[in-house]
This record gives sequence, structure tokens and C-alpha cells, in this order.
Amino acid sequence: MARIQIKQVRSVIDRPERQKRTMQALGLNKIGAVKEVENTPAIAGMVAKVGHLVEVTEL
Repeated sequence: MARIQIKQVRSVIDRPERQKRTMQALGLNKIGAVKEVENTPAIAGMVAKVGHLVEVTEL
């Protein structure tokens, strides 16, 4: 599968608890944090839910 790089660009302060937990599940905990993960359907769904908080780059 293709790999993607996810970077947190906005804060989770004043966001619903569900979005905060999704960010934790992606391994992002502060602005500027970067993770490289496999682009699975589960990860794609999580990224779609918090797309306004992250930047996604295909590797």
C-alpha cells in the first residue's frame, strides 16, 4: 500500500472529544507533529474526519 505523511497544522483545543481522540489515534499530539503511515481505508477515514486539522502528503 501507499504511504502517506500526516502533519498536524491546527490545534485540537475547542474541538469535539471525538476529533481529539482521532488525532490521538493517528499519533498526533501537538502542532507540527508528523507521522508516516500506510494509507489503509481505516486511516483514510480518520484523516477525512480531521482533514481541517492536518496536511496530508503522499510519499
